Amino acid sequence: MEKKLFENVCQEQIYSQLYQRLAKDLHDFIYFKYGNQVNPEDKVHEAFMKLWQNCDSVPPEKAKSYLFTVANNLVLNELKHNKVVYKFKQIPKRSETNKTPHTELVEEEYLERFQEALNKLPEGQRIAFLLNRVEGKKHQEIADMLDISRKAVEKRIYTALDKILKELGEILE
Repeated sequence: MEKKLFENVCQEQIYSQLYQRLAKDLHDFIYFKYGNQVNPEDKVHEAFMKLWQNCDSVPPEKAKSYLFTVANNLVLNELKHNKVVYKFKQIPKRSETNKTPHTELVEEEYLERFQEALNKLPEGQRIAFLLNRVEGKKHQEIADMLDISRKAVEKRIYTALDKILKELGEILE
């Protein structure tokens, strides 16, 4: 039935359905792979614009793969052009708090170490971990998204978790 749905990507209804089905996953993929270095919404829109411009030359069954590849290349080109340094967004501090200065300091150190631990992870592990733990995606969903086996996703997630816990070991004790 899905083959009928994707008879021609150039048909507006089918293109719109593709957008509705894939835009969020594409956004999440870009965000988890590159963080705040780029604007994921812009890259999603640019990738879909390229799909529309090339809809005659992209086989319908390859539209998802095409979108993810184009979006990834757009990000890499922007990063190369701007030479942006990757940084995670700082969590805004609350103006009113009943935390002690010591608690705030420990929390701040924990967040810094956690971000460092995430940065040290290989790209594949970081993406799988964030898609699972932050976005709440199931292993099979991640496997389909990254075009790898479910077992590979599990290994990436658990290896990432193990590395993060080792990095945070002394703080957690």
